[in-house]
Amino acid sequence: MDGEASRRNEMLSTLKRRGIASAAVLEAMAEVPRELFVPAHLVELAYEDGALPIGDGQTISQPYIVALMTEAADLGHRSRVLEVGTGSGYSTAILSRLVGHVFSIERHDALAISARERLARGGYLDNVSISVGDGTLGLPEEAPFDAIIIAAAGPRVPEALRAQLAPGGRLVMPVGSASGPQQLNCIVREDDETYRTEVLAPVSFVPLIGAQGWRR
Repeated sequence: MDGEASRRNEMLSTLKRRGIASAAVLEAMAEVPRELFVPAHLVELAYEDGALPIGDGQTISQPYIVALMTEAADLGHRSRVLEVGTGSGYSTAILSRLVGHVFSIERHDALAISARERLARGGYLDNVSISVGDGTLGLPEEAPFDAIIIAAAGPRVPEALRAQLAPGGRLVMPVGSASGPQQLNCIVREDDETYRTEVLAPVSFVPLIGAQGWRR
């Protein structure tokens, strides 16, 4: 077994030990090479259970948090998912193995370009669309979404994103101050008017910048 495969297996053991139980999520985490989505000088740290910098003040989330958010979204093979914060494209690749289509929004042009190149190199673009824009406003032209996953922390859940969530859908997002503390929430839209919130874990994310998030 080569070094990357061994480190990937160690990562999977950590995920299971920390409570990730979804076989589909674990399979996707096993399949996607995280080293493809981190800067070259950090490849040796690709499978450590921690966040890593990817440029423009952004990070690739630790594997456990990626798995936790993905599992909480309760995805199906035909799900249409909105991802806010493409970053390096790692979470996008994980989602692409699980759902019908991923619509991902990134506000940094350079990151969006790099993510698209990495996803293409790994063969993950068949069911992925990447756009550059204000993720707090979502993609109303593609709504509703079966799940929405936001990889940045806002002061509250943007109303635009709540409105774009399909009844029965789940929105997973860190909420709190720009520099912490923050809580990872899962918001379930039970019907047109009713939303239920579950608190999943304390987390630390970069701030969600946009018209319905934090100002720059």
